[in-house]
Amino acid sequence: MRNCLNFSCLVLLLACLLSPHITSAQTFQLSTTKTARSAQAESITGRAYLFIARTDTEEPRLQAGAMRNSEPFFGVDVEALAPGKSVTIDSTTLGFPLASLKQLPKGDYFVQAVLLPYTKFHRADGHTLWAHMDAGEGQQFNNAPGSLVSAVKKVHVDPKAKTVISLSLEKELPPVARIADTPWVKRFSFQSKLASAFWNHSMSLGAVVLLPKGYEENPDKRYPVVYTVGHFSERAPFGFTFKGCDKIESAETRAARQARTAQESGCEFQQAWTSGKVPEVIAVFIQHTTPFYDDSYVLNSVNNGPYGDAITQEFIPEIDKRFRTIAAPHARLLTGGSTGGWDVLALQIHYSKVFGGAWSLYPDQLDFRNYQFGNVYAEANAYVKTDSAWLKQEIPSYRNVEGMTEFTVREENQAEQVIASKGRSGGQWDGWQAAWAPVGADGYPKPLWDKRTGLIDHTVAEAMRANGYDLRDYLERNWSTLGPQLVGKLHVAVGDMDNYFLNLGVYRFETFLESTNEPGKGPYYAGKVDYGRPLKAHGWHPWTNQELLRMMMLQVEKNAPQK
Repeated sequence: MRNCLNFSCLVLLLACLLSPHITSAQTFQLSTTKTARSAQAESITGRAYLFIARTDTEEPRLQAGAMRNSEPFFGVDVEALAPGKSVTIDSTTLGFPLASLKQLPKGDYFVQAVLLPYTKFHRADGHTLWAHMDAGEGQQFNNAPGSLVSAVKKVHVDPKAKTVISLSLEKELPPVARIADTPWVKRFSFQSKLASAFWNHSMSLGAVVLLPKGYEENPDKRYPVVYTVGHFSERAPFGFTFKGCDKIESAETRAARQARTAQESGCEFQQAWTSGKVPEVIAVFIQHTTPFYDDSYVLNSVNNGPYGDAITQEFIPEIDKRFRTIAAPHARLLTGGSTGGWDVLALQIHYSKVFGGAWSLYPDQLDFRNYQFGNVYAEANAYVKTDSAWLKQEIPSYRNVEGMTEFTVREENQAEQVIASKGRSGGQWDGWQAAWAPVGADGYPKPLWDKRTGLIDHTVAEAMRANGYDLRDYLERNWSTLGPQLVGKLHVAVGDMDNYFLNLGVYRFETFLESTNEPGKGPYYAGKVDYGRPLKAHGWHPWTNQELLRMMMLQVEKNAPQK
């Protein structure tokens, strides 16, 4: 070897030493096979993942994603990956909860690879983009039908090793198994013309319908409808179930549940429903997944499409056609929790003449001055409080009921970055952004903040406010015209220690609603806001579902047209 003491050789030596591929931790190569997919010759654009777990109690891919208990996983975009080609995941690949493979302690692990395929959409707004087309799983990045997965492999990982570990993506995840209908529960879906035209792709709306006692025996009877909204599910509304009802709920389980919420178990509700102890209504759960999230957030959106119109102009008429409903606003009521809690208020407020009342439980932020914890209109950064010149405080995203932070906004956004780029993670922050933000120049949702730094783009926040997604702001600006249509229709309940700080937005929402009782600001909203105290967490419910249905039926009777 020649003597290399001159300056150019020194630069070359330093470059080699600093190269990520030279100094990286162990490298993983994920490769597809020609027989892995039914469309054998098709190349795949999507996202590749490496999952690492300490145990094999279940597949590593199924041990990732849950914030507090996630095992490490790493993700990278792939474009037109041909069969037989490979994807590299190394120390330069971002991961969660470990940012890099270099941080993984030396030891034996179980590993698995997944390749999530995207669909190409030529949208009606002229943008072409790639995103995951939900296949009935509810936007689960680690368990989506059509994904390619490897076998689980036990390997020895050494952060200082230079070896390459190969994983072959040989299996395609099967379609979701459909749940059979019963005399009580019916399921169906249909193509939404409005959403399909927007995406230039077939897009469906679905329903899970719970029929009241005596429905078949009374063919001339019509019923009010209670629409329930929230994250994608195939379960029947209100937790209605026969599963496990042969077992007696233990006193300890009942006490623990009742300490958290008044909501009864699914078996207890089923027994009341099937015995006719609750009001006779048709209950309908709305399924409305998009390529960005498992819930459209029910309003028209420049990223998701015209889902507000699709639900009110297509879905509800379809329910009225298929089932014996009272097809009138006074007999259409809404309830949902968390995401669904925001949804039902948004529907009631933006489509005030379609529905007769909303009961919102622990809703997502009703006032964007409390975007969970921070004010996106005024604050500079979503990740840290910068009020002090010296002290930088991480902004919490989740707390326990004693107020201790369990994870932060930065940590949640890091997980979403690993799941997908361009706001396609199907995670909560990306879901809000897709529903409420403008379209970016590249056709994807314009970021409300930089995922790496947390710097907030106030032009995006102001666009969200202007388009009516800040429900408190929208109501306050339009109360003179909306108020008369909403009197007695707005009901909200939230725990005073909601884990996601959602009670803070409810406080602001209630402050405005109560101000409508002041001279010159009317009409008074005449609804109700309930708070669970003390120490009631996310998921707190002040009534049993039976009590909730009785309140709803009183609303229907009160607002029914006079004969």
